[in-house]
Amino acid sequence: MRIAIVAASLAVPVAIACAQQGQWTTWPPREYFVDSLVDDVPGILEAYHPETGRFGTEPWICRDQNVIFPLAVAWSLDDPNNPYHHSDEVLAAIAGGGEALVDAQDDTGRWRFDKKDGSYWGQIHMPWTYSRWIRAYQIVRDALPAESRTKWEQGLRLGFKVMAQYYPDSGVHNIPVHRAMALYIAGECFGNEEWQHSATQFMAKAVAEQDPGGFWSEHAGPVVGYNFVYIDALGIYYHHSGDPVVLEALERSAHFHASVLWPDGSSVSAIDERQIYHDGVALGNVGFSLTAEGRGFILSQLAAFNAGQDRLVNADYAASMLLDAGEGEVLMPEDIGDDGAVILGDADALIRRGDEWNWALSAYAAQVPDSRWIQDRHNLVDIFHAELGMVAGGGNTKLQPYWSTFTVGDPSLLSHTPGDEQPDFTPDGIDLLWTPTNGSVSRDGDLTRLDLAYGDERCSVEVRADGDRLLLTYRAEPGRRGEAHLPLMMRGSQLHLADGSTVRLMEEPLQLSSDEIGEWFVYGDLKVGVPDGCSLRWPARQHNPYTRDGHSSLRAAKLVLALPFEDTGERTVALEHVPPEPFEGLIFDARELEVEVAEGCYTKRLDGLGSQLLGGSKVGDWITFALPEVEAGRYELLADFVLADVYGIVEVLVDGERVGEEFDAYWTGIDDSGARASFGEVDVGAGEHEVTVRVVGKNEQATNTIVSVQKWLLRPLD
Repeated sequence: MRIAIVAASLAVPVAIACAQQGQWTTWPPREYFVDSLVDDVPGILEAYHPETGRFGTEPWICRDQNVIFPLAVAWSLDDPNNPYHHSDEVLAAIAGGGEALVDAQDDTGRWRFDKKDGSYWGQIHMPWTYSRWIRAYQIVRDALPAESRTKWEQGLRLGFKVMAQYYPDSGVHNIPVHRAMALYIAGECFGNEEWQHSATQFMAKAVAEQDPGGFWSEHAGPVVGYNFVYIDALGIYYHHSGDPVVLEALERSAHFHASVLWPDGSSVSAIDERQIYHDGVALGNVGFSLTAEGRGFILSQLAAFNAGQDRLVNADYAASMLLDAGEGEVLMPEDIGDDGAVILGDADALIRRGDEWNWALSAYAAQVPDSRWIQDRHNLVDIFHAELGMVAGGGNTKLQPYWSTFTVGDPSLLSHTPGDEQPDFTPDGIDLLWTPTNGSVSRDGDLTRLDLAYGDERCSVEVRADGDRLLLTYRAEPGRRGEAHLPLMMRGSQLHLADGSTVRLMEEPLQLSSDEIGEWFVYGDLKVGVPDGCSLRWPARQHNPYTRDGHSSLRAAKLVLALPFEDTGERTVALEHVPPEPFEGLIFDARELEVEVAEGCYTKRLDGLGSQLLGGSKVGDWITFALPEVEAGRYELLADFVLADVYGIVEVLVDGERVGEEFDAYWTGIDDSGARASFGEVDVGAGEHEVTVRVVGKNEQATNTIVSVQKWLLRPLD
């Protein structure tokens, strides 16, 4: 569905008449949140280890205990659809979970900041855990066994006593704001007015630092993803304090987030200084629920979240909404701006929405920071298509000039050394500019433009829809070592060139000239025109700030079209959605076929990948699919596979006879785009038939020999 965006001043109350899940007539959709909470409780309890009080899987991390908060809400919720109200089993798990947090504290109330990948990031008063722990305590304290309550209180007082020392003087950042919310609640619980007063003073400071555009900045420009942290913390704080100072800030934030939505409910990433693009629907949170515009935002996002399916939200989200959400009228987002265009700030960014093509241009410019958490302002163009999703751009990173919309100088001079945990993000003396000095956006009718300065070099990008195509025109002064880049989102492991050949994108670096590519290439269902003299580079990897050594998977890597300006000042690239031609033949969904597997193996339907999996397999093991009876004749047999780093090399047999060549299903990431392989011609007689996939080996880089088949296809040859 398309979510239209509206300025708050033009919004009008509307009735939401649809009855299907994800669209409601009133706020809040309480029954939906109750169902979501109750649905998650069995899984949470199953992950509880009573001997230690810990939840989750090894390696244990303190955030595994966050589930004590939704458990506490479930325990306290008196609702006919909630079987866990005042459950002894649930209360015991909550009590043990809090005691495990105390057991893991150091002498200042901090925990180890471990991650599930085994990395250790030092000691921390983990804000997300403390906030849930204190909220759970406020709910269940009177029901906790005496010894357990004493232990909880010792741990909570220890941690909040130390954290309180930093307020109200702490700098404004998403973590201190979240901790301030928790500190206020701790003050309520323990009758500590000083803690409450310090939190209140700090929250006023946080509100004062909000940009008039409705976002917070941690360097320069919006932090779109982390903005939700500020809004959530202020919303929960308001529920407890009633402090009216936060309400206007929450209203401005609701307007901002409505302005940066793509049609599928995801958010623009080119303007985000912290995170790359995420294709999920950002649902909003308690802070949104406190204004009419914010409640409309949440309902719109829930509709997108549930589009075409019935989905529940997670227990933590549902619990927070049931406990702290506001109530009142709903102002749904409506179309605003000048013909679908929104300009942020003082010509800082432009978001353009159309029926098919949508795009964002970011002119937020800033010096490159040495912090791993604040990303370079260099990937300044996002392209989104209604059918394809995010096509190009997708946010910012560090040490990756091939993500830069423009560079001036030699891009090969800036890169990350694999394994380096403390790289120099601001190297001196290299002959390269990869972030703009300043910029601005403008619009002339249907033509949108981004003007940028890189020192004394002037560059620009113009974007406009041309029928079914999108045209991007890049300009720079010729002969000055300028180069533009169009970083394309990962759309699978196969690249189809103009001459009909296919290139497989693997771990190894690949560079193709325009002579090798031809006039265009197709990547997934995206057709990209290639001007003469340009080239393709793969893979342009993200420097991931959330891994110690910055490593990232190929899912976050970009295929980059590089457009040099050695002998020209203008390059135009055409993008086009080209759905595959309908397959002329028979298609069988592997998930719907009866299967048999070798002894010791198992099979599993993977709806998320659209495939049938053979697991527990080794070389020589097999999975056999029973094909329904088809008309006798001669066919070409094809298969669509999922590729991954745990998949093996296979052969295919029809009725026990091998056909075609072996197929290597290894890929360094996960590619579920449907890697198609042909196994040649087969004669099919009357009756039913069997197709077997047998593991015959594995790529030397593969870690297992699993098999995952999406479809079998028969193309008639007679």
